[in-house]
Amino acid sequence: MATINLNTVRQVIESRVATELASSPAISVVFANMPFEPTIGSSFVQCLVNFTGTNFINVNTNAVTGLITFNTFTKAGVGAGANLVIAKRLRDLFTRKIVSDVFFDNPTGPTLLQSTEPEGYFQSVLTVEFEIFENI
Repeated sequence: MATINLNTVRQVIESRVATELASSPAISVVFANMPFEPTIGSSFVQCLVNFTGTNFINVNTNAVTGLITFNTFTKAGVGAGANLVIAKRLRDLFTRKIVSDVFFDNPTGPTLLQSTEPEGYFQSVLTVEFEIFENI
């Protein structure tokens, strides 16, 4: 029985995001259960990886599904442009890609939010569904 190591899948996703956002211009990224104190006026991305289900494919195979949620925060009061540039980088990173046997679907969003927490930021939300097959 060879079930999927969920931490391995999470690491594949998180390392891909960290590598992309470390390039010019560099943008801070925070992952689930990490302490983070944003600096007002600087952009950052929160990346949350959630496993949403396991679907029976056949006697020997399951499909493990999940959802990545990107909350992108940019300076408030200067328009949506900077936020959408970051969202495009994330969309390009995952749109219909296969990385280490993880299949990524087309992203949804970004959806622009009017009020954010923490204050002083403009926020958008982008989601990407993914799937990986396990042999059991």
